[in-house]
Amino acid sequence: MTSGDIIYDKIHFRHDPKWSGRLGPAEGGGLLLCVPCVIEMIDSDDIASVRKSYALSGITGVLKCSPGALRELLRQDHRVSLRFTASLLGMLHTVEDPDILEKVNQVLVQLLLELQCELSLRFVLDEVHKQLSDQLCVKGFLPTVNFLGSLMEAVPDVAHSLLTHYVPLLEHLCSALLHPDEALKASVLYVWLKLFGTAGGSAQSLPIAIRDRVCILLLHTLANASSTQLINNCVGLLWLLLQLGDAVSVLMNSPSNQVMCSENQNSHTNNSQMLSQNQEQQSPDHCPLPLILKKLLLSGDEMLQTASVKCIAAILVHSPSQCSAPFITADIPEFLFDRLASSRSEVLLWSVYSCLVLLTSDPLFFSQCHSVYGIESLVRSLKEALHLTNLEVPKQGLLLLTEILERQPTSVRLFPSGPGFAAVSEALVAGVSSSCLLVASQAANAASALLRVNHQPRPVQYREIEGLIEAITSRCSELHLPSAAHRRGCGSRKSSQASRSEGFLLQALVCFQAACRLAEECASEPLLKENTFTAPSKHSHAHDSLESLCQCLLHCCDSVWIPTVIRMCERAPNAQILQCFYSILSSQFTLLPSLMPVFANKLASSGFYRLALEHKGLLCAGNRNPDLNASGCGFLRKLSMCLLSQSDPAFASYQHDVEEAENLLQYNLPSLCFRLSDWPSLLCEDPGLQLCEYKGPRATQYCLLIILHLALQQGDRLLPDQIVFSSVAWLLHSVQEQGGCALPRCVLRSALYLLAVTQDQSPNLDGAPFNCISKALSSCQSFSSLYIHHPALLHFICRYPKLAGKFGPLVLELWLTKQTQHTDGEQTMADVQEKTERRGSRADDQEPDTETTELLALIEKYPAVILTLLDMVCTREAPLAGRALGVLEVLLRGQTEYEADLCSRLRSALLQTLQRLSMENMGHGFGQGHTAQAVNSLPLVLKLLCMTQASDPPSSSSYSEMDGVHFKLLYHVSNIAGRLKPTNTESLLPALSYLYCCLSLSPAHCSDRAVSMLLSNTGLMDQLQTVFSASSSSSSSSSCSFSPPSALLCCSHLLLSSLITLQRVHCAQVHKSISWSLDAAVQQLLLQKRNTDNLLLVSYLRLLRALLDGDLASEVVCVSSGPGLVGPRPLGFEDGALYPLGSRGAQCLSTALSGLLLQKHELLLRASVNCLSSLLGFLQRKSPPTAKFVVRQPWIRFLLCCLLSSGENCLLHPAVLRVITVLLQHGSTAVLWEPDLLQVMEAAERKGLKELSEDAAQALGLLLTQIQSSVLQPPPTEEHKQRVRSMMESLSLQAPAQSCSPGLPSNVLRVGDVSICLSDFTLN
Repeated sequence: MTSGDIIYDKIHFRHDPKWSGRLGPAEGGGLLLCVPCVIEMIDSDDIASVRKSYALSGITGVLKCSPGALRELLRQDHRVSLRFTASLLGMLHTVEDPDILEKVNQVLVQLLLELQCELSLRFVLDEVHKQLSDQLCVKGFLPTVNFLGSLMEAVPDVAHSLLTHYVPLLEHLCSALLHPDEALKASVLYVWLKLFGTAGGSAQSLPIAIRDRVCILLLHTLANASSTQLINNCVGLLWLLLQLGDAVSVLMNSPSNQVMCSENQNSHTNNSQMLSQNQEQQSPDHCPLPLILKKLLLSGDEMLQTASVKCIAAILVHSPSQCSAPFITADIPEFLFDRLASSRSEVLLWSVYSCLVLLTSDPLFFSQCHSVYGIESLVRSLKEALHLTNLEVPKQGLLLLTEILERQPTSVRLFPSGPGFAAVSEALVAGVSSSCLLVASQAANAASALLRVNHQPRPVQYREIEGLIEAITSRCSELHLPSAAHRRGCGSRKSSQASRSEGFLLQALVCFQAACRLAEECASEPLLKENTFTAPSKHSHAHDSLESLCQCLLHCCDSVWIPTVIRMCERAPNAQILQCFYSILSSQFTLLPSLMPVFANKLASSGFYRLALEHKGLLCAGNRNPDLNASGCGFLRKLSMCLLSQSDPAFASYQHDVEEAENLLQYNLPSLCFRLSDWPSLLCEDPGLQLCEYKGPRATQYCLLIILHLALQQGDRLLPDQIVFSSVAWLLHSVQEQGGCALPRCVLRSALYLLAVTQDQSPNLDGAPFNCISKALSSCQSFSSLYIHHPALLHFICRYPKLAGKFGPLVLELWLTKQTQHTDGEQTMADVQEKTERRGSRADDQEPDTETTELLALIEKYPAVILTLLDMVCTREAPLAGRALGVLEVLLRGQTEYEADLCSRLRSALLQTLQRLSMENMGHGFGQGHTAQAVNSLPLVLKLLCMTQASDPPSSSSYSEMDGVHFKLLYHVSNIAGRLKPTNTESLLPALSYLYCCLSLSPAHCSDRAVSMLLSNTGLMDQLQTVFSASSSSSSSSSCSFSPPSALLCCSHLLLSSLITLQRVHCAQVHKSISWSLDAAVQQLLLQKRNTDNLLLVSYLRLLRALLDGDLASEVVCVSSGPGLVGPRPLGFEDGALYPLGSRGAQCLSTALSGLLLQKHELLLRASVNCLSSLLGFLQRKSPPTAKFVVRQPWIRFLLCCLLSSGENCLLHPAVLRVITVLLQHGSTAVLWEPDLLQVMEAAERKGLKELSEDAAQALGLLLTQIQSSVLQPPPTEEHKQRVRSMMESLSLQAPAQSCSPGLPSNVLRVGDVSICLSDFTLN
């Protein structure tokens, strides 16, 4: 035998050459193989084991290197092939060397694969069966069983052959499991493992008796196994058996005593009978399998632990209700939770989670408190699992947490303290934040279960709940919800992503809904609402409070959930998502009622009425999606009731109306599942007889009106205005024709609003529709309950004369009352007076409020409203009359936009009112009569009269004739003023102001009658004397009972100044003169000017000017002097000439005027200049030396320096120019050509003469004229004189209309309640 050849030299020559061949690679070479030689070497006991091993190795090499070569040799005679195979099989019993046995296994398996012959395979199985049938050599079974296992692994069809043709062989394999040798058991179990693993569905054909015996023997083997290999094979086979339903029943119903008895049982039939009996008699608590698997859980091998858990899960999947109890009784859940706490294996964690999920389906799991025991371990493992790469693990763990939270009995708390709840909240926050939407969805599902009352610790951890809600909300805001068009254009992957996003959104909404429900339950339970460990003073401000949680819910809902769901609904409305969404919105109205008015307005104005109604019509028609319909109706009802109570706070006071509206909404919203396009036909249907007050077609129409009203009130036009108007009119007509029950007041209110708001684009009502509406409005006992504060209602009522005559005053009164309802109903006239003063002082700076603007628009369209407002001023109580007066005041201020004869119409109405008031108070003074309303309305009537006077255009011819309404008004006002009590300042002030303006505005040919009438009114003169006397007394003594206000004293001064001037002009007869202290006036101007109102100072100066122009002598006034003005008697020459002013008084007055000239008040500056001019004129006439002395005082120079250094605007002010002119006229040396006059000219040249106002140009012209006639120091040069002449020529050529800068207004100026005729303050 050469090196590498497989022949036996001694006998090879005897063999037929056809059984020999050089087998090897195709390229040539190889080894020589003789099949008979190999057979004889194997069978011979004389051949050494080494040589046999060498031969086997050679055959293995041939089979690997030369596939098919050996097969061709053996195919020559199948008997030789079988003989060759039998020799190899014989070695399994004769050889003990494990290495040789391994080679025999390899050669046999490779040979059978090479031959691919069914006959050879049958022969091998028969031989194996014979060997295993020999009960005397069980110990030698191991090599045969090992070979069978290898064969089944290499040739899967062997398993099917064994099941179909070699059942006895399988029985021998079962018996082999009773042998104590664990290696043999492991090998046998390996065969069974391959049998069940490769046979697949064919394993079901295994005889039941054998299968059951395998199950019982497996349990016994596993219970007593000690070697790793045996345990692994047992667990592997157990896992395969557990995939068979019948095998699970056998394994779970095999008590421990049967497992032990089975060792000595040989009858399969008896075993099956015993098994059936035990299944009926034994309790599952005696099943050994849970204890066996529990032992595996306690092992340190993680693979065994994982396999054990998988087996438990496989059993529970088969029948959780029947199989879970033994495992729970065996405390398997406890050990599973322990594995969670100690393992980081993804496979083990997932398996434990899955197993525990199945165990939670049995109530016994919770009754034995396994959930309480393991919740902490579960939470810790979840936190770790969320960091794993396999996201199926945390998903399964979150599913387990969800199951526990949902099934946990309410009587046993999982989280008795705050830290435990905080830990699970933290884990859920991490889960929600996961990048995988499936994990985040499961976390949101678990959070929904967590947010139940029975899971809340004491105190409730509101901060943790808030953090969880914010995390879910934040995750939701990151969702990608593509539009429908975008989704159609994307592939299946994108579509799957969108579907996952929708799934998470749904779970997140369910969680948010659970949070809202929890907040509602906590709010209704005092022990949950308040945190007992928080100080009472900090409850409302604490972050860990129910109020904070509710605010968080509202904020998240407003900022994230609403836009997200709306964006999703634009793509594809989802009934489940919308059902949760509307439930969430409904909950907000319960959680934070104080914020709901604003929230409701925002929802309604954002189109939520249309949104909810369209969803109902789209998804709920035909009784579909009843849950969505219910939640949508609940939301609409709460939204509507909130808006109804908010639209008019008084509506809530009508409890019956509230209940009626709520019942209509509650009973009819569920049936309102129509598209908006169907609503017009619903409104115009004739419903027939209404049997139930709140149900039926008519009630549905009423419900539609309320919804249309509330939606339109927030700017959401569900239907076109023309359709709404005609439908409402038809509905009212239909109700009237049908008779029966009257229209509910809340419905009539909505109908009135809809008619008013939609009237602009609709024709006028006439005939039967109008009569029905008028009758419906008249049938309501309280029209105020129908009122809605909207300008359209004013226009609707005033549009129809019949309605305006009946309801117009009431509607206007309600309109004005709504704006003043925040004021005290008992406020006095003085309060109204004070507010009117403040309003008047700001009249020129502020725009009218919205309500007033709407009334002005109404008056422009319907002028008759003016008379209604005037009637309110005269006849209503203080708040309402004051508000009406304010409207008329604004109207008068801009009346040129309305009718030209507005003031004339008002004067006539006011004259009638004054005549009526005079008649009512005949025989006694005003304020002493019994008509309290007259006392209240008189001040407002007089104020309105003053406003009318101030608003009369300058071009009006109303003052050209005093014998008309003007003279009558003057007469009645003067009589009223003379009869008023001095303390009735609210009436006396506007009366005196009106009289003053009448005198000042009267043309020269009419003013004689006016001044004569007033001077003949001794009551009026006494009234003025009382005011002046009270003023002097109050300034000298603080105990005076009556101190006239500055405004009243101002009006008295102005009226008296006009009386003095006009009496001197017309030489009118004076019946009673007035005493007035010149000393007090000068002292007031000199020493008290800082504490005196500017307007009062102006009036003092106006009166002084009138007196000085008459040389301090007048029949109207008896001027008294004092030691402060004149020297001691006998008077000196100067004091006598200047009496009652005196030389000292002249100096004091000139000093006071110098100080007033430095003020920035326009009227005060003009009055001071005019008074200074009159003073110097008086001094020039009475004592020229004194006049010269006054204008040459050093302080005159100081005054000029101050005025000229105040800036260019001040330098060219008409009053400043007039001061310089007056000083030059009286020869003052304080005025210098350079720099004073030259500075003025240069300033005028820089600004440009055309840019000067008319007053400034006129004052500059007078100054230039005076310069030419004055002697100046230093004298001007010829060039300067030429500049003066050129400037005068330019001014003479300049038309007054070209002046651009504004001067003073040209009529009457209202300052508070004081009217000032600006013509009295024109610069002389």
